[in-house]
Amino acid sequence: MPYARITGTGGYLPPRVVSNDDLAADLATRGIETSDAWITERTGIRQRHIADPGTKTSTLATAAARAALDNAGLTAEQLDLIIVATSTPDFIFPSTACLVQANLGVGGAAAFDVQAVCSGFVYALATADAFVRAGRARHALVIGAEVFSGILDWNDRRTCVLFGDGAGAVVLSAADEPGILAARLNADGRQQHILCAAGSVAGGQVTGDPFLRMDGQAVFKLAVNSLTRSAREVCDDAGIDVSELDWMVPHQANIRILNFIGRKLGLPEEKLIVTLDRHANTSAASVPLALDVAWRDGRIRPGQTVLLQGVGGGFTWGSVLVKI
Repeated sequence: MPYARITGTGGYLPPRVVSNDDLAADLATRGIETSDAWITERTGIRQRHIADPGTKTSTLATAAARAALDNAGLTAEQLDLIIVATSTPDFIFPSTACLVQANLGVGGAAAFDVQAVCSGFVYALATADAFVRAGRARHALVIGAEVFSGILDWNDRRTCVLFGDGAGAVVLSAADEPGILAARLNADGRQQHILCAAGSVAGGQVTGDPFLRMDGQAVFKLAVNSLTRSAREVCDDAGIDVSELDWMVPHQANIRILNFIGRKLGLPEEKLIVTLDRHANTSAASVPLALDVAWRDGRIRPGQTVLLQGVGGGFTWGSVLVKI
């Protein structure tokens, strides 16, 4: 039975950077008061990248995909599987993965989307690992991509300051040595109401509330408890202690959540990969974007053990333990 290893990473961020001061000035024109200090203190975010109106998720995903393929030294023709994790697809159907496949100029490989909101990339990576280990794919492209700016209520200060747009990708390839050491995926649909965008399209009309809504305190508590437990479980599955981790790449939601989880696990802050200050919360793109940054700047190196974690609406959460 083959194993699956990450052989390349890629990322893409829209060129438009919106600082906290920029956002505060825009919100002030709507009569909403906020400031750089208010946002930074509560979230750790200092800026975010926002796509221009009309920009499609598939466009961001394709750019990240090309970067990952180049980093892995592969061509799109060599892919057997494309999975895109997104909550902001271009269309109801076809899938964003099929659109990325077309943008890459290839056909034939399996292509589909995964919808687990901010846990989406972790869910997609575990799914691709299963395909590779079953011998169903030799090279898989796994992407997390979002244009979350399109589902934000820009009059809601509690949510609009938190999110940004972007895409991250990895290439997962068959190997003789283990790469994906263990994975845990979980959900509790009973908590669907604490983080949701409950609108839908029926009869050509939007029904319900199409904007993202969040119960911040409930999300904080559930995220910390779920991810702490998930980290210990996945390390137990792989037969290692949490202290043996070289890095943790958590979902970039809120610096308080990240630090709280780190303290509960006994991990020093120096072992956390944090891009939240520059990227904000890019949902399914946050983990692969953070991984790509640390991969390319040399912090994450061959032989190291890395914990990837996601948590999001559904309510979903999961962990994937990786040997680089």
